[in-house]
Amino acid sequence: MNRIDRLTGMILLLQSHRVITAEQIAEHYEMSVRTVYRDLAALGEAGVPIVAEAGVGYSLMRGYHMPPVMFTEHEASALFMSGEVTEQVADDSLRGALRSALLKIRAVLPKERQDQLNRLKNAVGVWLSSPRKDEEQRSIMPLQHAVIQRRCVSLAYNAGGRGDITSRTVEPLGMMFYAREWHLIAYCRLRSEFRDFRLDRIVRWEVLTEGFQGHEGFSVKTFLAENLDAHEIVPTTVLFGPAIMDRVRREMPCTCAPEQVQPDGRTRIELLAWSQEWLIGWLMSLGPQAVVEHPPAMRQRMREAALQMAALHA
Repeated sequence: MNRIDRLTGMILLLQSHRVITAEQIAEHYEMSVRTVYRDLAALGEAGVPIVAEAGVGYSLMRGYHMPPVMFTEHEASALFMSGEVTEQVADDSLRGALRSALLKIRAVLPKERQDQLNRLKNAVGVWLSSPRKDEEQRSIMPLQHAVIQRRCVSLAYNAGGRGDITSRTVEPLGMMFYAREWHLIAYCRLRSEFRDFRLDRIVRWEVLTEGFQGHEGFSVKTFLAENLDAHEIVPTTVLFGPAIMDRVRREMPCTCAPEQVQPDGRTRIELLAWSQEWLIGWLMSLGPQAVVEHPPAMRQRMREAALQMAALHA
């Protein structure tokens, strides 16, 4: 990125934050804090009204805005592709707002850029998973608003998918999409601890008028990392047949060691999955193309699972 583009982007970064530190700007652009200070000084000399508050950070003077920015061909294409991917993980409430926003962006593009996006739309498709049935849809946008407005949510939750429905009042703190599902991260008053609630296991919910305080230093990413670390992780070495390696790379959401191709064409991988139950089910779905090599206890559990499946189809 040349300096002109970086300075323009820095104004947009300041414009999109109420206040931001030099360290945050440096991290965003992957450069030194000293360079940030030089760029901020250059913007000030050029007439951009930057307000510096000692110990707090930098902001733009209230009321200052850059004129509309013209999207380049790559930027317009990137926005289109982001929208196509988000369509696959969003529900109707989020999908509608996304389409409306992209429509407004299209409206300010020149005719040439609009024609390029139309050609791209006809030439590109994104398919992450099979769509849910209407009755399985979960409304994401109201829960996002509950997180932002710090309002409590009442849940009827199917814990572990076992049919044991419990009523809870939670303090929503964030939402994450991982393992092919949306998750609500919240403080559960019933359990008196932070919990991870899968949206597909929420039987019903209601955003309450009651607000909540606290949890100011809570980080959703840190919580998930610590939550995964708290589970017993048993390294499992698996041999995968060449016919399923594309599927393995596409579906495997756990961490793994580098692949080792064997003389017989199979690939040995050491998996680190936080849920052994999930791993067994996933490996079973791969059939004889996946063979657990180590540890012996995992081989035994796979054998027992296979025998149970065979008995059901005797």
